[in-house]
Amino acid sequence: MTHEDRVAHVNVDTIESEHNEPEWMRAHEALSRLAKSRAEHDYREGRWMLCALRSDTHVHLGFASFAEYVERLFGYKPRSTEEKLRVAEALEHLPELGSALREGALCWSAARELTRVAVLENEKQWLDVVRGKTQRQIEQLVSGRKPGDGPDAPAGPARHVLRFEVNAATLATFREAMAKLRRSSGESLDDDAALLLLARHILQGPSDEGRSSYQIAVTVCERCERGFQQSQGELVEIDAASVEAAKCDAQMIGSLHATDAHVGDGTSRPRAKQNIPPATRRLVLRRHARRCVVPGCQHSRFVDVHHLHLRSEGGDHDPDRLVVVCSAHHHALHDGKLRISGTVSKGLTFSHADGSPYGRVPSPAATVAFVKAFHALRTLGFREGETRRALAEVQEHGGATQISTEQVIRQALAVLT
Repeated sequence: MTHEDRVAHVNVDTIESEHNEPEWMRAHEALSRLAKSRAEHDYREGRWMLCALRSDTHVHLGFASFAEYVERLFGYKPRSTEEKLRVAEALEHLPELGSALREGALCWSAARELTRVAVLENEKQWLDVVRGKTQRQIEQLVSGRKPGDGPDAPAGPARHVLRFEVNAATLATFREAMAKLRRSSGESLDDDAALLLLARHILQGPSDEGRSSYQIAVTVCERCERGFQQSQGELVEIDAASVEAAKCDAQMIGSLHATDAHVGDGTSRPRAKQNIPPATRRLVLRRHARRCVVPGCQHSRFVDVHHLHLRSEGGDHDPDRLVVVCSAHHHALHDGKLRISGTVSKGLTFSHADGSPYGRVPSPAATVAFVKAFHALRTLGFREGETRRALAEVQEHGGATQISTEQVIRQALAVLT
């Protein structure tokens, strides 16, 4: 074929493609139109669902609940209905996000994630940041951030959702296993605590009581003290409470600085060292019969040893200040939801976050206020022990049941400063 023939052939193909587009191009254009119209549909659907909820449409039609009404109409499960309503309500106060969804510039899944953090003042900033991002990337940007946080705000450890698709026999067996785990602990456990105990039962650890119970690798930054746990080749950031719990009872392998990696130049790698001396750990475990010391807790497998005088604040391995706790209570201690004071020889005192004796039903409002204040003060850089003592002093002066989070923080700051 000559050069002129090739040029003529290309021109003919070009002319034909303009009048008869290839299948892939027509498919793309059709899908693009559908994506845009679906985004607009989702926007309109959310607004009308919110209108139906506020006008009690389900009541007028004789349905027991709004969730049932929507399920029969659209086939949505209650969780999906809840999310649709949450997003629709949030978009009422986020005009730019709402406009982007209505015009098809943003899909509903992206809008769902952005409404978790965006507010009127920063919604445009969030829209600019997520432009061109995949859904997975948007979820990672939002993860660990609170409502009102901007894209540049430091992100805390994220909450994760686990989903399993199993047959009936597996479901029944799993429920029985979880029920047994909760009975063995002697108290009510939420999903987070129960699954953590289940995972640690499987991971197990050394049979020697002198060594830490679990074989879990946690890397802690020496500068910012953020912790990361290995998970199938990926580092997952864990919360501050989990980092402190790991510091209590662990095997330290040293620093990961580059200078530690040199071998053969006269220096040696740091040797792994048990945080608590093995003999001391055996003594503490046997003293408490390997059972969690929190009243009413019956958990006695793969327990931790907790420092009442925190290691991060100069505490040593004095057996009189070491107690045995299960992983759920250990996390609650470092998360500000449980307190243990005193010593083993003189007696231990257990209390809830609001200062009420452990075992009594605490005030929900006061509990939330003191836990939020605990987290806020820790974020400001105050150490765990001094934060506990300041909150205890606030409680000691009364009014704990009628106090707001802001008041708790203000009074605790007055003590701390």
